[in-house]
Order: sequence, then structure tokens, then C-alpha cells
Amino acid sequence: MRFPLSGAERLPNAGGRLRLLWQERSYILMPGVYNAILARLVQYHGFDALYISGAGVTNSLLGLPDHAFITLPEMAQVCRAITSVISIPAVADADTGYGEALQVARAVQLLENAGLAGIHIEDQVNPKRCGHLEGKELIPTKQMVTKIRAAVRARANPDFVIIARTDARAVDGLQGAIDRARAYAEAGADAIFPEALQSPDEFDRFARAVPLPLMANMTEFGKTPYLTAREFAQLGYKMIIFPMTLFRVMMKAAAHALETLKEHGTQKPLLEQMQTRTELYELLEYDRFLEFDKSLAAEGKRG
Repeated sequence: MRFPLSGAERLPNAGGRLRLLWQERSYILMPGVYNAILARLVQYHGFDALYISGAGVTNSLLGLPDHAFITLPEMAQVCRAITSVISIPAVADADTGYGEALQVARAVQLLENAGLAGIHIEDQVNPKRCGHLEGKELIPTKQMVTKIRAAVRARANPDFVIIARTDARAVDGLQGAIDRARAYAEAGADAIFPEALQSPDEFDRFARAVPLPLMANMTEFGKTPYLTAREFAQLGYKMIIFPMTLFRVMMKAAAHALETLKEHGTQKPLLEQMQTRTELYELLEYDRFLEFDKSLAAEGKRG
């Protein structure tokens, strides 16, 4: 009997599977996760793909804001833990590529080896800022083009997806974002991620001008109005990420639980809001590990 963490769950060609989903689905709804247990939960609930949020990993792992504090080895370790327990493609936030062209190439190699379907890199000056905050600065277009070329040349599998994110809408307006996206497409990007567009009309105009698979960020409390995944698909967007939805809901629930414990001195009022032990064990496939242990014990008795 094979050990449950043998890596059998990991997709042999995650990027190829994501590209196939582009063809098979009108859109791909991708919840954001920041650890392996949430990734299991996303897959358990039937989603076709997921997104690994750089902000979520930074906030949860380090307890720090999303200001480029997470390092490449830290991010790669989290991504590897996630892909080791799922069999759906995962796309990760690689910030600005962790440096210049050489560092971008190394980032692609490490993150591809971590089992991801793809990554996105952005055209902000490092240290980057949250895409929906003011005060962002951009690197020159030519510098970002060089990063994209480095990323494309560094991947071992041509199916590994390189997504170019542009934050130009907030700095140079919509046309500036379109112009950059076209340059990134010519440099070899497989898909484009226009960050923080501000209306359905902007999303529509961008999609009509950039004929590549597009990613949309439906984050909360940001510049983008609340649109459904279906509405984004009708506007021409293939991948719709909800990067921090689970994180924010869990933090709000945790704060409520702490207030309840402090007030009542017991968790009993919270029981109906909890995942049960049985539900958690089912999610974790507890019985698979138990059966493995039993099989070893049985083999030991046989001598």
C-alpha cells in the first residue's frame, strides 16, 4: 500500500490541465488559499482550480502586510505543501518575480518544481504595494518585457503558464494598461492580469484590446466593483480569482470566537458554527493514513 503523501495526488502536468480548462470552461472560478488545508477544502467542494495569494501567505505565515516581505523559498515551500495534497491546478502570486530578470528565471524554476500550473508576475517597483492601494509605481515597460522573456525561457515545461500582471491602470490609465499588456503578450506571456480596473466598461474595453486569456481579481473592499464570475466571463475573462475571501471570512469568524470565549468562558455557543471532528477527518482523509499504518502492522506480524 502506497503512503498517502507519496505525491500521487499531484498533477503530472498542472499547466497543461489549466490550459485545457481554458478550452473546456467558459470561466474558471479560483478561490484564494494560503495553506494546504484550505487547498484541500477548495478541491473537496468541487472547484476546478485555485489561486495561492501572496498577500494571504504573507499575512498568515509572517503576520506582516503585503509589502514584498515573503521570500521566494518561503513562497515555494508553501506552494509545494499545497500542490502535494491536491489534484487540481494552482496558480500562485509571484509578486515582482523576487528581483530582476535573473531572479525571475530562478523563481520560475523553483515555483514550477513546486508543482504549480503557473504564476503571475507584476510590473510594480519593488517593494510592491497591494494592487488596490494608492501610491503604486511601475518599472519601465522594457524592463518588464525582459522579465517576461526570462520567465518564458526558464520554464522546463512549455505548458507552465506565465501570466503578466499590469498595475498600470492606477498610474497611466486604462490605455496605458492596454499598451503594456500588448507588449507583454508580444514578449511571450501566456495570459494577462489587469489589476484594479474600475468598471465593467473598463474590463470590456481591455478584453477587446488584448486577445489572450485574461485573469480578473474580484477582491473585496478594493477598486473593482463586485461582479459575478459569470459577468466577468461575459466580459471576456477566463480566470476569476477571489484571493482573500476565505482569509477575511476566517479572520472575522476567529475574532467572533475570541470575543465569545472572553465573554462566556466557554466555546459552547460556537459549536454550531464549527467544522466537526468527523468532517475534518473526512477532509484530511484520515482513514487512508490509518489503513497504511494498519497494513504495516499486519506485514510486521507476518514476519
